[in-house]
Amino acid sequence: MSKPIEASIVVVDDEPSIRELLVASLHFAGFEVNTAASGSEAIEVIEKVQPDLIVLDVMLPDIDGFTVTRRIRQEGIDSPVLFLTARDDTQDKIMGLTVGGDDYVTKPFSLEEVVARIRAILRRTREQVEDDPIIRVADLEINEDSHDVTRAGQPIDLSPTEYKLLRYLMDNEGRVLSKAQILDHVWQYDWGGDAAIVESYISYLRKKVDGLEVTDENGEKHKVTPLIETKRGIGYMIREPKH
Repeated sequence: MSKPIEASIVVVDDEPSIRELLVASLHFAGFEVNTAASGSEAIEVIEKVQPDLIVLDVMLPDIDGFTVTRRIRQEGIDSPVLFLTARDDTQDKIMGLTVGGDDYVTKPFSLEEVVARIRAILRRTREQVEDDPIIRVADLEINEDSHDVTRAGQPIDLSPTEYKLLRYLMDNEGRVLSKAQILDHVWQYDWGGDAAIVESYISYLRKKVDGLEVTDENGEKHKVTPLIETKRGIGYMIREPKH
């Protein structure tokens, strides 16, 4: 008997040897795999397949992986993205996370590592919460059923990993979470102490959650009160502001 398909994956890389290795490895691990060799082909395949996860090379011959991610996010496709990058460059990593990616692997990589990271991403994006679907901190709300996020009634668009990070902070309202705790819970594997990734993710989450402008009853615009706090040398927390 053949084992059930674990998830549908699209692999995008312009190097045939890498595509073939990934396809063979992912098939063996129980995944259904479609491939693309360019950014434009990737968008077509992703739109058609609507995969559970995308493995996406950053350096492609026509449209780079970051642009591909922006375009599919604009079209409402929220499949998690694992970037493949040839450069171990923090700016590349931050850019990948900012445009809606969920993780990255630096070439050359081990196939075991890719499979492990794919499973970690799928685990955290498939988690279900069975009790009250609404989590609130002040005027910030998460609906666990629909995965909608709003602040002062305004919708906030988050990537799956940003959503997981925000939910973790809100689940622990008023409690300081260390970078190590955040890495362990949100990414679910060892990042080798790369605390800069947590700092960057918190920074971009702040821009979306605490950078909103709202209009008051007098028709005047003003920034919302910040909810995410940094406790220097310790970590981060979210809580209702003190009046």
